[in-house]
Amino acid sequence: PPPFLFILFLSVSVSVPLKSVEVELEVRDHVATVVSTLNYENKEDKPLEAVFVFPLPGDAAVCHFSATIGQTQIVAEVKEKQEAREEYDDALSSGQQAFLLEESEQSPDIFSLSVGSLPPGESASIRLEYVTELAVQADDGLRFCLPAVLNPRYQPQGTETALQVPVTSVPASLVPYSLSFSARVSSPRPVSKVESNCSLDPLQYLNPEQTQATVKLAAGHKFDRDVELLIYYKDAHQPTAVVEAGQASAKPGTLMGDPVVMMSLYPEFPQAVMSSVASCGEFVFLLDRSGSMGQENRIGSARNTLLLLLKSLPMGCYFNIYSFGSSYQHIFPKSVEYSQKTMEEALKTVEEMGADLGGTEILNPLEHIYSQPCIPNQPRQLFVFTDGEVGNTKEVISLVKKNSGSHRCFSFGIGEGASSALINGLAKEGGGHAQFITGTDRMQPKVMQSLRFALQPAVVDISVTWDLPKGVSVTVLSPPITALFQGQRSLIYAQLTGESSKAAEGCVTVKYSLAGHPSQNQLHFSLKPAEDTGLTVHRLAARTLICSLEMEEKERRGEQDEGVKKKVVEVSVQSGVSSVFTAFIAVNKGDGEAVQGPLVRRNVPTSSDCPTILMSVSQTSLSHAFYILTFAPGTNSRSKRALVGSDWRINLTYMFLMAGTAPKQTPRDPLLQLVSLQKASGCWVLDPALAASLGKTSEEVENLKLASVNQEVWATILALIWLHGFKVDAQDEWQLLAMKAVSWLRCVEAGNALLGCNVQKDVLGL
Repeated sequence: PPPFLFILFLSVSVSVPLKSVEVELEVRDHVATVVSTLNYENKEDKPLEAVFVFPLPGDAAVCHFSATIGQTQIVAEVKEKQEAREEYDDALSSGQQAFLLEESEQSPDIFSLSVGSLPPGESASIRLEYVTELAVQADDGLRFCLPAVLNPRYQPQGTETALQVPVTSVPASLVPYSLSFSARVSSPRPVSKVESNCSLDPLQYLNPEQTQATVKLAAGHKFDRDVELLIYYKDAHQPTAVVEAGQASAKPGTLMGDPVVMMSLYPEFPQAVMSSVASCGEFVFLLDRSGSMGQENRIGSARNTLLLLLKSLPMGCYFNIYSFGSSYQHIFPKSVEYSQKTMEEALKTVEEMGADLGGTEILNPLEHIYSQPCIPNQPRQLFVFTDGEVGNTKEVISLVKKNSGSHRCFSFGIGEGASSALINGLAKEGGGHAQFITGTDRMQPKVMQSLRFALQPAVVDISVTWDLPKGVSVTVLSPPITALFQGQRSLIYAQLTGESSKAAEGCVTVKYSLAGHPSQNQLHFSLKPAEDTGLTVHRLAARTLICSLEMEEKERRGEQDEGVKKKVVEVSVQSGVSSVFTAFIAVNKGDGEAVQGPLVRRNVPTSSDCPTILMSVSQTSLSHAFYILTFAPGTNSRSKRALVGSDWRINLTYMFLMAGTAPKQTPRDPLLQLVSLQKASGCWVLDPALAASLGKTSEEVENLKLASVNQEVWATILALIWLHGFKVDAQDEWQLLAMKAVSWLRCVEAGNALLGCNVQKDVLGL
């Protein structure tokens, strides 16, 4: 049927005082310092209060906030949150200019910036600085993400609101302010390359050794996606230690007054252990089926990924698949043994999954999964796929941490605007690994990398010991290491108290057990402080300590929580790093006249990741626009009536655009077609479907088969040759299922050769 059409007159706020955002990034090895300058101008005839809710990386340490009005600069202080809010309100009521920056109480990757009492014709420049660690990707690249997209977070009924002010999201084409972005990269090792999901100007090296380089966004960048940089160094897997001197004005014995060391460890595991793949485990897959997963056919990509995962599981393991939206479903009442029958039943259900379950409530299915008893000798591995539009982030992460002893959690953030706090928090507290899939990224290679991690033997009995000169003591600021993976970095922050000679050295030893083999890695380091590091390491260490204390406070809420909260505020104020219990406050207490007149609030919109079904017919200004809205076939009448009858504002476009619709069915690519035909045991069957997926006729395939080779062996050999011959560039995706096929071949051929028989596997009941 033809789509339903109607024209809607859309009224939008007439003024957006935020005019431009300028971002300067400095990367030193694997640490990033980001300086954002937000330029405001009031072109109205009344004084304004501008409120901007925007995303930041979830593990960022916000460490500086200042405002410049004319020639006057006001540097903000960190204060207890309620005290800061009251000071801000008092300033506005008395006609003073004030600026407030605070973190969401539910998710540490959302901040609210309030710019108060901006008089008519006045301009203000806001400077925001934060530092963050760069995560290592599966291909050894270091990932930096500048979040530009903030999708509204789904708030389950009965929970607290994430922020006091609403998130105002608009399609990227309507964001009325510009973004400029430049980066400087430096490292002890040469910079191999810098890649991005956005168009970049060519990389410019600053020295012959190629250890310093600059890069910036190409002209004409649209505010339609998160800006992602992947930075590659030569010989990146080198353990390092950076000792940073304390702040001269701070008291010795305090976090900011003492030196702090940042250890980057890359454990190398014995090759003999790493070449083996676990043949057991309970694999639980949790798939987001909220309406927003219908964008860019995310749900279709997730279905294809589940196909690869199910084909790659080892015989003898157990599995189950959950999906969730406003409610949740599971394919089996409890995890079942992996077999041809259970695999086929699961795949049939997966094929019918759409983005049709409404909101994003992940807590209930997680609680159900954790309520299921673990299967003896089958370590539980949880894979979570979500676009991260969750309002109760901290509650979800706390639940995963509470159950961290029973499983490992591997998380995948899908699409623009996925919450970094949620995705990284799930993996960190669940002892697993986090991946982000944005833009045109294929989901499958990253997910299969995590499956290889999950099939690695779990590292247990992890301990860290320090050997320091006499007179020097150590206070570890990081939580205990709970997971180690081959080639993946582990970070430790520690405070060093006491005096030592400049030539003194320390040593840290990480001991652990892997598949029953005791192992250890050591790193010797100089205690002499590095130069020109500022207080970056201290601020990252403070943020790490604050996050640990906040998690402890949430777990102990209702019993002695005030002591932990007091400690968080103390560390936050001392270090100048944001926390959930503090805020940055700046007040212009100059001699200028008080701002006169009633204050008008303007919520500054941020970019949302909306599908392009909004078609502009005429747009004369930002204040008024005509749109044609096209409903996809199958959109229910209730959704249409709700839209027509609502008092539309631009921040509510998301409610319509996120309505779950069935994704278009596209022809399956040849690789997935071949993979779909593989049996749970690892073999293929010689039939017309296999021949077609290989691009041959049944006669061509069968005529070349040797009489002494059984049909399944021949079919499996053909499939493996096709994979190696035509899809070697996608080897990361099919490597595990190919290993299973080779193992099957070896078993059948070896047995028949030994006994001189030609018995097929189905005869044996396998």
